[in-house]
Amino acid sequence: MSKSDSIRVMIVDDHDMVRRGLAAFLKAKTDLELVGEARNGQEALKVCEQVQPDVILMDLVMPEMSGAEATKTIREGCPKVQVIALTSFHDKELVQEALQAGAISYLLKNVSANELAEAIRGAHAGRPTLAPEAAQALIQTASEGPTPGHDLTEREREVLALMVEGLTNPQIGERLVVSRSTAKAHVSNILSKLGVSNRAEAIAMALQHKLVT
Repeated sequence: MSKSDSIRVMIVDDHDMVRRGLAAFLKAKTDLELVGEARNGQEALKVCEQVQPDVILMDLVMPEMSGAEATKTIREGCPKVQVIALTSFHDKELVQEALQAGAISYLLKNVSANELAEAIRGAHAGRPTLAPEAAQALIQTASEGPTPGHDLTEREREVLALMVEGLTNPQIGERLVVSRSTAKAHVSNILSKLGVSNRAEAIAMALQHKLVT
C-alpha cells in the first residue's frame, strides 16, 4: 500500500511510554501511518494544524488542556479529523464529555492491537467504536432519567428564583403581581415536581442543579 493511501494517525498522550507503544503498533500496520505526536491538548492543536491527520488517538486526562477540550477545538476547526478517545478511565462523566466534544469513538488503553487498528479504520470511515465499559456508562446515564426540574414551566422557574432570593409566598405574589393563593399554588407545584417536601430542599436542589440563573 502506498503512503498516500494509508490512514494518517496522530497520537496525543502525556506519557512517553504510551506514545512509544502506540508508535510501534502503528509502524506494524501497513495501512496506518504515524504523522505526529503531542504531549497535551494545547500541543495537539498546533501539531494537528501542521500534520493534518485523518485520525487522532486522544488521551483525555492531560495537563494544560484536557483531551475533551482539545477534541472540541479540533473538531470545530477541522471537522474532517476524527478523534478516538483512548484512555484508562471509563467514568460516565468522562465518556459523555468526550462524545459531546465530538470524539467518534471511546476506547480503553487495555484494547488489543487488532481492535485498535479496526477502530482507527472505522473512525476514518465514519463508524464509531465504543468500549463495552463506555457503552455501559452511557446506558447507566440514560437510565438515571432526566435532570430534576426539567419539567418546570417558565413561571415556576421565576418563582423558584424568588424562593432562592428568600421571598415568602405573599412577597412572591407581590413581585409577580399575582394573588397569594396563585403564588402558593406555584410553590407547591415546584415542590411536587422537584420531589422535595419543603422550601429549603427546593432551594438546595435549585442551587445544586443550577435550575435558576
